Amino acid sequence: MPRDSRYDILFEPVKIGPVTAPNRFYQTPHATGLGWQRPQAGAALRGIKAEGGWGVVCTEYCSIHPSSDDSPFGYLTLWDEDDVKALAHTAEAIHAHGSLAGVELWHGGSHAANRMTRLPGLAPSAVPAMYHLPTTARAMDEADIKAFRGWQRAAAERAQRAGFDIVYVYAGHDYLPFQFLSRRYNQRGDAYGGSLENRVRLLREMIEDTKEAVGSSCAVAVRLAVDELSGPSGITSEAEGRDVIAMLAELPDLWDVNVSGALGNDSKSARFSGEGYQEPHVAFVKHLTTKPVVSVGRFTSPDVMVSQIRRGIQDFIGAARPSIADPFLPAKIRDGREDEIRECIGCNICRAANNEAAHLRCTQNPTIAEEWRRGWHPERIAAYPRREKALVVGAGPAGLEAALSLGRRGLEVTLAERAPKLGGRLLHESTLPGLATWIRVRDWRQHMIAKLPNVTVFPASEMTAADVEAFGSDHVVLATGARWRRDGIGVTGLAALALPSALTPDDVFAGQQVSGHVVIYDDDHYFMGGALAERFARAGHTVTVVTPHASVSSWTAMTDEIAFLHTRLHDLGVSFAPNRLLLGHEKDSLQLACTASGQESGLPCGTLVLVTGRLPEDRLHRELSATAHAFGLHRVGDCLQPSSVADAVYSAHRFARELGTEPPAAPRRERPPASGSAIDLARGLA
Repeated sequence: MPRDSRYDILFEPVKIGPVTAPNRFYQTPHATGLGWQRPQAGAALRGIKAEGGWGVVCTEYCSIHPSSDDSPFGYLTLWDEDDVKALAHTAEAIHAHGSLAGVELWHGGSHAANRMTRLPGLAPSAVPAMYHLPTTARAMDEADIKAFRGWQRAAAERAQRAGFDIVYVYAGHDYLPFQFLSRRYNQRGDAYGGSLENRVRLLREMIEDTKEAVGSSCAVAVRLAVDELSGPSGITSEAEGRDVIAMLAELPDLWDVNVSGALGNDSKSARFSGEGYQEPHVAFVKHLTTKPVVSVGRFTSPDVMVSQIRRGIQDFIGAARPSIADPFLPAKIRDGREDEIRECIGCNICRAANNEAAHLRCTQNPTIAEEWRRGWHPERIAAYPRREKALVVGAGPAGLEAALSLGRRGLEVTLAERAPKLGGRLLHESTLPGLATWIRVRDWRQHMIAKLPNVTVFPASEMTAADVEAFGSDHVVLATGARWRRDGIGVTGLAALALPSALTPDDVFAGQQVSGHVVIYDDDHYFMGGALAERFARAGHTVTVVTPHASVSSWTAMTDEIAFLHTRLHDLGVSFAPNRLLLGHEKDSLQLACTASGQESGLPCGTLVLVTGRLPEDRLHRELSATAHAFGLHRVGDCLQPSSVADAVYSAHRFARELGTEPPAAPRRERPPASGSAIDLARGLA
């Protein structure tokens, strides 16, 4: 289809200093978890983004010196010529599709714990390391600052030799250059501290050094946090953030601006923010500079993107998470297929991967970070070698993904769902406060399935074992989901309890009412406990969340949501009872025990809601497994392993990709060259 003319402005070329971006789609730097250890995987991931139409594709954070070591997390390095060779693959992969390649040079300062290199941490002033380590970053003296400027220059020169078009000066997310800017960190009394002009000095010098290092062949971008979101004690977009831009307005070739204070502010989940949520903080920048500006805001709507450009908010559409959910987002708009955009749901499972020091994953896009190690492409899938039929039972996230991917492979697919509507668990979870975007997981797959003539969908069609056996399919894929436990067994409490009057989330979603003091016992630790607490509190109930963990909804720390969640629940009057293990429930009281001392206590309770573990709905699988059958029987998603929506989608996608093939025993791994035997290495150590 031809492109909608309303979106033509998004495909205009934009000059960035000495280079020109082919369009306004700018994949801003974002972590992948692949790091310097997996250069081929990193290059393949960025190459897919360029193939998908992003005019500028940037790397993740790239350390300029061993004193900025973020191990065990995945980060890049430009410490030596070996790094130049490794990162050249990424630049080449991006250039292969006509996009500009950007590299984000990084020094973490007190944010870098240097676990691998074991070098002393550096900071403007002596401060404890930002991670919970018993160490302090030392204050930099003038010799350190001179050396630091040299590291930035040398890394910029290496970036140029690696083939990058845009080289970053990174002054955001509480990293070292930003620490010099912020009065919260910078307590210096010399020419690099005190007044804002002094605190800006290092950033100015870094920009000048970088421009001198790369000459006229590369653009120099500055990534700056214009608001720490910490009030008047820090940098704000109304005061010093605005002043920094004004002081340096024309010095870089591009401004990449955002909010900071912590990564969670810049990558706030949809639960706590809407599309374009950073606009109030960054809109002023274009009024102070003639240089192009890019910012982010989880943009997925082409109309919102156009609005950002036409209203003068920014020159590019910056994206990290939307480019992960759909690397081909620009191409789909370009080709008049904007209805096929796989929209980011803002669940931050990608941030969880980074915080766990794992490679990138995404709820919407199961192929992310699998481009090299499994050979997966987000828009292409191999045709199935034979004409066969598949019956998929259950149309939750796993069943929908299985039906879609099998259909794309060319099988004749029937999807049967017992409920009147498709979506499974998503129908319930998307009704919780802040989680409405999660229904996009269902909506996109349902929409794409409707385009496939070889996939037939039957809602309100419960399948028995006899129905399945009589269907005559070559493959039966069970995606029947999971149910919440009502025996109290969770992550911490592994002894079954008799709790006949307790409710589970399934009961709540089925319409059972709560009354009196509502107590949620959360031994799951992800979103469900906190989301139900918010729902009940907003309905006027008195709510307490009890958890055996030290913190309520503790795993949301991985998705960068925990601070926002605790603030919201506190504002709603929800009480917390951490470090308490559930022992029993009698009449109107719970029996609890302190997880440290074992001391028992009681808690008034009108309604107990258990958010603990889940069990697979595998009755149909057990019944079919007990009889001989001619079809292949498979399980995917929660009925195989109850987990996150992201894991359910991945499970189904992997099954569909590998059906009819001999999958490798393990995914491809990048290995160092065999330069010597283990015995030789041991002798060297001796």
